[in-house]
Amino acid sequence: MLLARLAEVSHQVAATSARSRKTAALAELFAAATPDEAPLVIAYLAGRLPQGRIGIGWSTLSEEVPPAATATLTVRGTDEALTALAGVAGPGSQGERRRLVRELMAAATAPEQRFLVRLLTGEVRQGALDAVALEGVALAAAAPAADVRRAVMLEGSLPRVARALLAEGPAALERFTLRVGSPVQPMLAHTARSVAEAVAAVGPCVVEEKLDGIRVQVHRAGDTLRVYTRSLDDITGRLPEVVAAARDLPGDRFVLDGEVIAFDRAGRPAPFQEIASRVGSRTDVATAAAALPVSAVFFDLLAAGGETLLDRPGHERHAALARLVPEPLRVRRTVVAEPDRPELVAEAERFFADTLARGHEGVLVKALDAPYSAGRRGRSWLKVKPVHTLDLVVLAAEWGHGRRTGTLSNLHLGARAADGSFVMLGKTFKGLTDAMLQWQTERLRELAVSDDGFTVRVRPELVVEIAYDGLQRSTRYPGGLALRFARVLRHRPDKPAAEADTIERVRESGPAASSGPASAGPAGGDAGPAGPDPAGPGPGTGPVPD
Repeated sequence: MLLARLAEVSHQVAATSARSRKTAALAELFAAATPDEAPLVIAYLAGRLPQGRIGIGWSTLSEEVPPAATATLTVRGTDEALTALAGVAGPGSQGERRRLVRELMAAATAPEQRFLVRLLTGEVRQGALDAVALEGVALAAAAPAADVRRAVMLEGSLPRVARALLAEGPAALERFTLRVGSPVQPMLAHTARSVAEAVAAVGPCVVEEKLDGIRVQVHRAGDTLRVYTRSLDDITGRLPEVVAAARDLPGDRFVLDGEVIAFDRAGRPAPFQEIASRVGSRTDVATAAAALPVSAVFFDLLAAGGETLLDRPGHERHAALARLVPEPLRVRRTVVAEPDRPELVAEAERFFADTLARGHEGVLVKALDAPYSAGRRGRSWLKVKPVHTLDLVVLAAEWGHGRRTGTLSNLHLGARAADGSFVMLGKTFKGLTDAMLQWQTERLRELAVSDDGFTVRVRPELVVEIAYDGLQRSTRYPGGLALRFARVLRHRPDKPAAEADTIERVRESGPAASSGPASAGPAGGDAGPAGPDPAGPGPGTGPVPD
């Protein structure tokens, strides 16, 4: 397949908001791809490189190279060129990278060059591409989308499922089942504003503590134990405490879903960033474990005794979990079997308050009869967390991509300092409706003082009300703090910047977790040190919070 075909479809998908047209365009593309090309096509459309980061930045890509007159560059040839780039190291590597980039760009037409620049700089933006690509693969192979979705959930990889499906047809889906030792994407939760709202929405349910730790999946097959993160990375060697706990359990073939947490000297839950730093440590695990011991708390059982439990209702899975895992290693919970009884709802709300008092971040409300929908953010699981808000000032904004092209989207947020300046706390593009995007683009253009084509610096006058989940310590910002999972609630044109919140109030609003490695920071594109404007999540390299 020519890269030009992929670049054209990428442009089409980014330019339309209609899901049906996105799906149709992708289905046509996948039908034209060979089974071996499909994984590359999926990766490139999502803005991901199979080689990972290859050390190519704007300084290298800014050099103009005359484009090819006709399209001859293939997807496979592009992959080979990028593999060669990734392998360059040692003395003279910078010059060799430049040579290889020039060679690749010279083989590309102008549209292909534009696509390659976006791909190499992480600027391919198509919004929810993985979900639409899955539907496109299903349509191309004439397979039910629900069956493909389940196969991907169980296999943990759309590219691998697509390769088999396009080569063999729908019958290939039967081979993708839950296997002990092969991680599956975890089930996730939607958000509710209150416990009462969540209970009313899901019906008979259980309310569990929501722990601010590292989501883990523990697989045991005889003497073989593996521990995986939410992003399916194998971190077995970094968690000897979890391995030891799993070896002590009576079963010898199971899959557990849980959270790794730690406690400080006062017995309070350690901040997420400290846990992430500990789990992210790849060297001297014994020293790291001595400095911050961790423990696993389990809340679900996906398989036991060779039997898959995914389709069993939640209350049956928990009963099996209770038979396998002792109470100290299970998450605290309370059952609301009759949600129409006010006293039971009140008890659930007291459980929520007690959970917060114990230092945890909230609760999960789960329907008692819900199956485990691996990889889905189902409505049968709802999370409830307290919401913090701040009035912050917009210091700059980044031009959007995909359906947000032409709008100023990703906001740089700052709090007032004592000397009248502003202290940046992070970025966010979350929470903005189309109407809000249009309004803020017009207003920020009026306030603009510079525009380098990517970021527009503005006079610090526009105030926005921001909701956020917490703070973390950060070495990237002069205030030493960054917001976790910030989103815009509303613009406050009625409020002058002089009345925005101060950095002192931000510090007083709650404790901040200590900073950890870059891979352990806020995930999913929300605000924080690394909040890009709407990008699909890439393959995880470290632990991420739920």
